[in-house]
Amino acid sequence: MGVTRRGIFLRAENLWKEFPTGKNETLQVLKGVDVEIRKGEIVAVIGPSGSGKSTLLHILGGLDRPTSGVVAVGGSNIFTFTEEERASFRNNKLGFIFQFHHLLPEFTALENVAMPALVKGDSMKGVRPRAETLLTEVGLAERLDHKPNELSGGEQQRVAVARALMNDPLLVLADEPSGNLDEENSHKLHRLLVDLARKRGLTFLIATHNSDLTRRGDRVLRLVDGKLVTSRAGSHTV
Repeated sequence: MGVTRRGIFLRAENLWKEFPTGKNETLQVLKGVDVEIRKGEIVAVIGPSGSGKSTLLHILGGLDRPTSGVVAVGGSNIFTFTEEERASFRNNKLGFIFQFHHLLPEFTALENVAMPALVKGDSMKGVRPRAETLLTEVGLAERLDHKPNELSGGEQQRVAVARALMNDPLLVLADEPSGNLDEENSHKLHRLLVDLARKRGLTFLIATHNSDLTRRGDRVLRLVDGKLVTSRAGSHTV
């Protein structure tokens, strides 16, 4: 399936995801999910814990396979790729931000941000200027050579945001990005995400419980009984 409708960047059709629970029984988490995301949108996905938000993001990002259904990003059905092709696609075209920053403890902030580019074979010398620029944009120009244990929780998550943008992704998937932060740092992170998205024309799909974050986006989708429904439009608050 290709993405042909004008402006549609990501399209998922009839996504089902089942998990075995034993005794030949399965738990249906996603039940025919359909979603379309337009280029440059900030879309929040909400729903109670256990509703399948993380599962949905992992499938849309190619980290997990659906039981059935199709995901097309930028015109390519990602589940027609080999595992190696899909890993390359994730690294080169997608950015990921998780609740826990997953920074590599032995590397500096600069090295952590550069890592996606280094993985695809670029040299540190070649990518250093972009990594420095991204860390400056997230307010960490003075922390380039600090390791994760020398940074606060909010700073660590900002490094993770910069890392997600290193390869100029087509789509950024964020799973509870402020879920491990206090209220003040959460608000700072939310403003940062929206500012970066608007400035760079980025497309964001964010799973969150946070009402402050949901009101800043363009659309809010609610996961109800395994399906997505439009909850409301965002307020574009920055």
